[in-house]
Order: sequence, then C-alpha cells, then structure tokens
Amino acid sequence: MLESFLPLVKFALSEDVGTGDVTTLNTVPSGVGARAVIMAKAPGVVAGGEIAEMTFREVDPSLKLKRLVPDGTTVEAGVVLLQIGGSAASIMTAERTALNFMMRLCGVATQTRRFVEAIEGTGAAILDTRKTTPGLRFLEKYAVQCGGGQNHRLALWDMYLVKDNHIRAAGGLTACIDRIQRTRRDLLLEVEVESMDQLREALRPEVDRILIDNQPVDSVRRAVQEVDRWFAANPPDHPRARAGARRWPEVEISGGIDLTTVRRYAETGADYLSVGAITHSAPALDLSLEIEEVG
Repeated sequence: MLESFLPLVKFALSEDVGTGDVTTLNTVPSGVGARAVIMAKAPGVVAGGEIAEMTFREVDPSLKLKRLVPDGTTVEAGVVLLQIGGSAASIMTAERTALNFMMRLCGVATQTRRFVEAIEGTGAAILDTRKTTPGLRFLEKYAVQCGGGQNHRLALWDMYLVKDNHIRAAGGLTACIDRIQRTRRDLLLEVEVESMDQLREALRPEVDRILIDNQPVDSVRRAVQEVDRWFAANPPDHPRARAGARRWPEVEISGGIDLTTVRRYAETGADYLSVGAITHSAPALDLSLEIEEVG
C-alpha cells in the first residue's frame, strides 16, 4: 500500500526542492556524513513514520533509517521517533518535506486520541469525515486510526449517504431511498434526518445508519430511543447488519461536537460521533530534526 503514495511524495519533494536545494548544495560538501534524529517537541500520538522514511529514501536511497516508535504510540516531549544516517546534504534536503508529512499526521492522530479518550466507556466510536486535506485523505484517515478513531466512508463511491440536498433535489427522502434500491449495490446506506417525522420515514429495512445532524443532546437522545423501539419490532435479517451492533440501523451524530460536548452526545447511546475537526482543524504536532553528529 505504501508504494501508492510515492507519486505524492515525489510531488511534495518537487514542490520544496524544485531545481535544487541551493543552500545545502553550496555549503555542505557531498562527502560529509551525519547522524540525525526526528524528535517530538510536544506530547502526542505518533503517525506517519513510514511516509517520512519514504521521503528520505526518495531523496537518497542510501540513507539508513530506523524507526524507534511505532505509529499509534503516545509519546512525551523529547522522545526520538526516527534515526537517520548518511549524507548530511541528503538529510537536510529531505528534512522539511518529511517533517511536514509527519507533523500533520501526528497532529491528526493526537487530536483524534483526545476525542476517543473523552468518550471512553460510552460504547460510542469516533469517526472521521471527508473534510480532509486534498491529496492527503488516505494518509489522514490512517492517522485517525492511529489515534483510535474509525473511518467513515473513504469517498463518494464506497457508501450511500443521503443528505439534505439529495432529499431536496430528489423530491423527498422516500424517493431517494426508492431510487437507490432500484440499482442497489452491496454498500451501506446512511440517511440524514432533520426531524422526528423524517426519522420515522427513514426507518426502513433498507437503511443501515441514521445520521442526526446539528441537533441538541435531548433531541438526539429521543431519536436514539425511537430507533431502538423500531429495532425491537424489526430485527434485521440481512447480512449488512454488523456483528455486535447495539441496534440496526445504527445511529451517527454530527455537528456541534467538540471536546466540551462530545461526551454528552456519546452518552445518548448513539453508536458513532463523526467529527470533522479531527482532520480539518487538527494542529500539527511539533517535531524537529536535529543533526547530532557529523562525520
């Protein structure tokens, strides 16, 4: 799988290096060797070690790399994550691109872990969204997993998600579901609802997940209870039902969720909480590359 990101690494390097690292080329003799480390300057969750290694190898395949901390590990400030040995010039040329990848992914993993820890014990899971950096979606979704979150759909092609604009354009929620059913592929079907009446309209055997968006906690709790009543009378009899699910359709919440509200939403009994902020607003984790030895 890692090989699929090589074009992204090549593009990122071309963006930074361009026609050459003029400072390094004109100050560092080509034969000078060095030993360097990437170090965490703040506490966080590690992600992106492999993509950082790929970046260094793309600049210079002869560099020696050793990852000291696996992705998904929580570290304190001062912990060394990666050792690099070889040409000092190559290390410095690759430094910023490798750090940019890793700082971004560690930031996403760290932000995700905060949300995961905030709802511990509730039975709910933290999901990401499609609010990702263009070109980095698969890496950022991997970082979400490193932080203990789960991935929602990857893109537009791997899950049906009927939202408010689909409902308006199609002439109603029932019309959307009926049209999907005519050509239904073996994909989960999720439906966004904005009211209890719409929720009841969405409670059909064809629907696998209900999305409750931008609703207060009390409204979400009532919606979960309504789904549970329907589920008790209509147990699923199709293979899409997830083993161990508390109900079917499952319930997802989105909108208005931050670290101050996430636990209250999780305690409604919902199955999933999707949080765009774990990708679109995650601050980069502060990392640095230090040359510890030359020669």
